[in-house]
Amino acid sequence: MNDNIVKKIAVVGPESTGKSTMAQHLAKVLETVCVPEYARYYCANLNNEYTLADEVNMFYGQQALEEALIPQVKHNMLVCDTTIMTIKIWCDHLFGDTPKEVTDEIKNRPYDLYLLMDIDLPWEDDPLRDFPEQRDHFMQVWLNELDALGVKYVVVSGLGEARLREGEKALDLLR
Repeated sequence: MNDNIVKKIAVVGPESTGKSTMAQHLAKVLETVCVPEYARYYCANLNNEYTLADEVNMFYGQQALEEALIPQVKHNMLVCDTTIMTIKIWCDHLFGDTPKEVTDEIKNRPYDLYLLMDIDLPWEDDPLRDFPEQRDHFMQVWLNELDALGVKYVVVSGLGEARLREGEKALDLLR
């Protein structure tokens, strides 16, 4: 499938905001594939101790996973459970800077719509989550990053089915 005609939806946001649930739901609604978050696999045995090299490896892994799944796209729609912007946000937070290869690729890897998941869900503990007390901070970081890119995004709020419906409604912006 030609990558240029595929509409890409990025489900992004701070930790514990229902990104994976939303991405999988939208992929099901759209009858297409969902690109999972590569970092969840990569970090499984790191015990929340990350190096800059780990972040760069996750950057390449997320790109490769997205590219590998494009041939499986149906209805010219691809749903991504996060993007490489997450790598930039974590690099900036943990190491004070982001490698140029990451920031350059962010500009070269557009998505047609970003769904920024709001922090209105209760925090759910998970061994791969790190900063429950900084959700407001990370929400603001996401808003700033998306605004700086000048991309089309919608903040998705609500609980349960209402949240899923908000995500579905946002898809109207692609039509």
